[in-house]
Amino acid sequence: MSQILKIKTSLFSNDGQSSQLVDTYADQWLQQNPGAAVVERNLAAAPVPHLDQARFQAFTTAAEERSPEQQQVADFSQQLIDEIRDSEVIVLGVPMYNFSVPSTLSTYFDHIARAGITFQYTANGPEGLLKGKKAVVFITRGGVYGEDHAQTAYIRQFLGFIGIQDVEIIHAEGLAMNDQAREEALSAAHRRIADLAA
Repeated sequence: MSQILKIKTSLFSNDGQSSQLVDTYADQWLQQNPGAAVVERNLAAAPVPHLDQARFQAFTTAAEERSPEQQQVADFSQQLIDEIRDSEVIVLGVPMYNFSVPSTLSTYFDHIARAGITFQYTANGPEGLLKGKKAVVFITRGGVYGEDHAQTAYIRQFLGFIGIQDVEIIHAEGLAMNDQAREEALSAAHRRIADLAA
């Protein structure tokens, strides 16, 4: 069975513009894939714990040597990874906060970047292990910064690092400038969703 994973990161949860674009895309994708499973990870409603020394050591400790607490940490990380591994499409809603991604998304990334599980080091450099996926990313911004921005590059680089090379990024910018700019940007994003769905 096909599966789509929705990842929302807006502080406004389902009311955020990026979250609404995620839902719209997922709804149209589901029309083309009836019966597919939907998994939602709302990082505003249920934040992933920040990575600290104890959690990192749980990841790097051999499974047979982990304490029950460490195993619980590793199991949670594995759950996040399995949600991606089991999904055909990953759709992310990412607003810009202080020129970067929400800290909840960065923390989420910390829990799925696992050596030997989602990537491995080779003689030719790192190799992502979560291959064969498509990612659709909605980036919403109050101002206008364009595609050539560190936020966009970071998302594309991280997804590529874990093996997701097929990445479609849709920017909806100028949302805080004025009503016209907001409406034009959101309309353009919805037109892009329709194109992708078709």
